[in-house]
Amino acid sequence: MSSRRSRSRQSGVSSSEITDAQIIDLVSKLQQLIPELRTRRSDKVSAAKVLQETCNYIKNLHREVDDLSDRLSQLLANTDSDSAQAAIIRSLLM
Repeated sequence: MSSRRSRSRQSGVSSSEITDAQIIDLVSKLQQLIPELRTRRSDKVSAAKVLQETCNYIKNLHREVDDLSDRLSQLLANTDSDSAQAAIIRSLLM
């Protein structure tokens, strides 16, 4: 445990600081949001692993969004700009 957290325990936790119980609760909630962690049988996953998997998941989501945006842009470039399909594609890109 960091010395800062140790000191906050000794002096009492201020209202702006997060408690260990809150951290545990947040990590647990985060674990339920990440498909890779949600499907595991074991409930015992370290907070570090949860954070690592969360970062990986967010990176993958960014990649997927970029890929889909590229695909929609290509589709729009090959579609008549006045068509209903082009209007739908433009609305998806915005």
